[in-house]
Formats: sequence, C-alpha cells, structure tokens
Amino acid sequence: MKVLSIAIPCYNSAEYMDHAIDTLLTGGDDVEILIIDDGSTKDNTLEIAKEYERKYPNIVRAIHQENGGHGEAVNTGLKNATGVYFKVVDSDDWVDTEAFGKVVRFLKETIEDGKSLDMLLFNYVYEKVYEHKRQTISYRNCLPVEKFFTWKDTGRFKPSQYILMHSVVYRTKLLRDCALELPKHTFYVDNIFVYYPLPHVNTMYYMDVDLYRYFIGREGQSVNEATMIKRIDQQIRVNKLIIDYYDLSKMKNAKLRKYMLSYLVMMMTISTVFLIKSGTRENLEKKKELWQYLREANPAMDRMVRHSLLGLSMQLRGKPGRKIIIWGYQIARKLYKFN
Repeated sequence: MKVLSIAIPCYNSAEYMDHAIDTLLTGGDDVEILIIDDGSTKDNTLEIAKEYERKYPNIVRAIHQENGGHGEAVNTGLKNATGVYFKVVDSDDWVDTEAFGKVVRFLKETIEDGKSLDMLLFNYVYEKVYEHKRQTISYRNCLPVEKFFTWKDTGRFKPSQYILMHSVVYRTKLLRDCALELPKHTFYVDNIFVYYPLPHVNTMYYMDVDLYRYFIGREGQSVNEATMIKRIDQQIRVNKLIIDYYDLSKMKNAKLRKYMLSYLVMMMTISTVFLIKSGTRENLEKKKELWQYLREANPAMDRMVRHSLLGLSMQLRGKPGRKIIIWGYQIARKLYKFN
C-alpha cells in the first residue's frame, strides 16, 4: 500500500520537470509519483516521464492524456492514485527533501496507528529565484502545531495565510467521496481543489516544516499579473463556481464558515482588482456583472461578502474608487510579498 500519491501535471515541462521529480523520489517506496503528460506537443515531456517510469517502476507511473488543462491532469491523477493520501506538485516547483521525509514518515505512522486524518497542512515558500528572494508562509499563529485538531480549534487566518494547493495533503478517499472534479481547460482551478473539499474535512494536523517550494518568476506563469489579466475570463469562471458550490449563509460550523467566506471575499477581490487593472471598458462591465452574479445567485451570501472589510472596499465607485482599490492591492502585495 502506498502512503502518498503525488500527481505532477506536465505540459511542455521538459526544461524543469526533472527537479520536481527528483526531490519527490526521496520519499522512496512509500510514495507514488504520477507524472501526467497533458498532451505536450513542443518537447519530450512524455519521453522523460516514461524514462523515470522505466528507472523507478515501483514509484513512478507515466500517464498520457489528451490536452485537458491543469485541472484535468489533477483529475487523472486522482483517478489513478493508489495512495492513502494525495498531493499535487506543479512541474516547475519542488519539495524540500528533509521536510518531505518527515511528512511521509508522519503519514505512514498515522496510517499504522489507525488515526483519522482528513487534511495535513505545512508551510510553503515563495521562491523568487531571479530576484534571489524567498518568502515563507507558515500557519503557526492560527493553527495548533504538531497535534490533531478540528475547525473549532483554529484561530484567525491572516490575508497571507490562505490554505493553498501548495500547503495541503488530502486523504484520497475524502476527495473521491466528495466527488471533486476540476473543470477542463481552465486555469486557477487550484482554488477549487483547496476550497471544495473543506466542509468534508473533520480532522487536521499542521506540521511546522517548510515543505513546498513555489517557483515565482517564470515568464508566462499563470500567476504573473499580465497573464492573469489576459486570462481573466477563466479567473471569473472559477470565481463563479466557488460562489455556486455552497450557501455559506446556512453553514452551521462558525469557524469553517468564517474561513470559507474569507476565501470567497479574497477571490472576489482578486477578480475585481485585475478587471480594474486591465483598464478596458469591457472588463469594467465584467466587474459589475460578477458582483451582480453573486447578488442574484445568493442574496444572503452577497450581503455577507459586501459587509466584510475587503468587500466594502471593493464597492468604491468611479475613477477615485478604482484608484483606491488598486492602491490597496499594491500595499497588500508589498506587505505580504505574494506573486
């Protein structure tokens, strides 16, 4: 039985995928590495994946699919996973090998001891390689450290401390039981991956180790500002899906409701900021339409979002209001050093 399955979505990733795979191989036979070639056409991604499978037949599986986007590659990884736990590692990122060893050993002990664990969390690091800078995101002020806990034990998350795909491992069965399926040909579905399963999570554990290394700075990267503006329609699509998934106004778990509302507000804020930053009349209309979508889809949830501090700031109107919104975003970016 494999302890942990790791899906690596790859699309024309030959230039950098080796580093991600090599760091994960240090997990040994307890891990399963699923290299998902998402219909690569410009390089030998699939051949590299097959070579790793040939060298490490007990650890690596190379899986080819027609191009379906990052989300479909994650779906394929989940369908093929045999590990008790499941993680996604992007092909241009990597893991700290010492921290990875600790994570795998902990998960193995958890399984052997028969303990219930739905979600494991750990720190991640923004690696701004070209700027020779790094920023570690930890949860030690808002989550109990090195102990099992539930939502009622969580504290206040700062704006920089959202649970991201980088910082989480889910129990594989939980993801399958809640029927997680990410949309095809859509960027930013990592938000769905971490948001949709949350109401199904009961037991959690936080390891204060800097595991995931998130590469920032590659040209054309999905989190690059210019790229996000270019793909704003996909950001809006993900935003609307998150609006539709749950009626937060009826959610009984107060701590979970507060966190998920904060996440929705963050999504609305990002969409609003980049629609404004694009500077086009068409995108300003899309901004109005997005907020109208929330209002019509769920008036109670709309009021909850608009009455939050960030939600209130997003309602500023006219050119002065838009300038204040952008100014606030720039201050937050400097303060929290994201992207």
